[in-house]
Amino acid sequence: MALTPAHFPRLSPQDILDCQVSSWYPLFSHISIKTTIIKPVPPELREYLLADGLFAPRGSTDDNDGSENEDDEDSETEDGKVSFAFPTLDAQIREAISKYDAVFPKLNWSSPKDAQWVLSTSEFMRCTTPAEVYLSLKASDFVQHDLNPAFVFEHLDAPEYELELVLKKWYTFHRSREMRCFVRGSILIAISQRDLVYYDFLTADDAQNTIRNTIYRLWKEEIDPKWGSHTDYIFDVLLTRDLERAHIVDFNPYAPKTDSLMFTYEELQSIHSSSSASGFSPVLRIIDSRSHPLANVNGPLNQHNMLPLDAFSLSQGKTGQEFADALADAIQEANAREE
Repeated sequence: MALTPAHFPRLSPQDILDCQVSSWYPLFSHISIKTTIIKPVPPELREYLLADGLFAPRGSTDDNDGSENEDDEDSETEDGKVSFAFPTLDAQIREAISKYDAVFPKLNWSSPKDAQWVLSTSEFMRCTTPAEVYLSLKASDFVQHDLNPAFVFEHLDAPEYELELVLKKWYTFHRSREMRCFVRGSILIAISQRDLVYYDFLTADDAQNTIRNTIYRLWKEEIDPKWGSHTDYIFDVLLTRDLERAHIVDFNPYAPKTDSLMFTYEELQSIHSSSSASGFSPVLRIIDSRSHPLANVNGPLNQHNMLPLDAFSLSQGKTGQEFADALADAIQEANAREE
């Protein structure tokens, strides 16, 4: 069954803008991950992120003091290529890293979760230098979404918006506790596990009842009273270890571009149609067995985005450490060509 406009609410450009972190975080900072929002950013940052090649801006690594010719945001090298430097932004990123120890970066709407391969650590999206922040954003296919108004405001008149850099406090958490929640017609209709991997503890009835109750309570007591002017949206949460509390991670438009995970939008429409019935409670879906057809048993989510051809060629015939060393050398050489 093909998706039709009937499966989705009619959104306005403001609905999209309101899903920016800078729009919702001030309302929900007390129940969200600690976050620093840098806005505006230098206009040249967009140009850097769209430029060909993978290289860090001058002065953004920890192996130089950031003093070499960085009065201008960008300049030309001897071969005519533009070289980028963001000394003020570097300082702001370093301040956030000093405050949080490490950060998870994103732009207005999208995070570079497909660019883990460019980081030197196996800890998911853990950035400890401005260079790592820039490289993860630049290497990400998902982040490109935020740079293209036609994609951000698909089928809508695109308003002006400023690019923003979002730096969330990084810390270790178990991805089994991430949930995506669907609100349609001002009713919380469905909840989906985000990390499509089998976790035994999620199959217990008590755990599922607690998850459903915790998220419903968060939505009813915190989100709906402050976000009530929005009737259709999708939000992500991270549950605490005991599943009794939750933190807001993100808001997303109720639109085809937002992954519906363990539901189809046709199913969500059907659930919404029955949500006015007496005794309705949100439908919760989790991976309930290792053989579940959606179980991500062969690799991480978005694995097809995670390695460009150049990096793939570097990996051939090498151990993991040899590949990491080769990739670091390749990035260093690219940076040298830009200087």
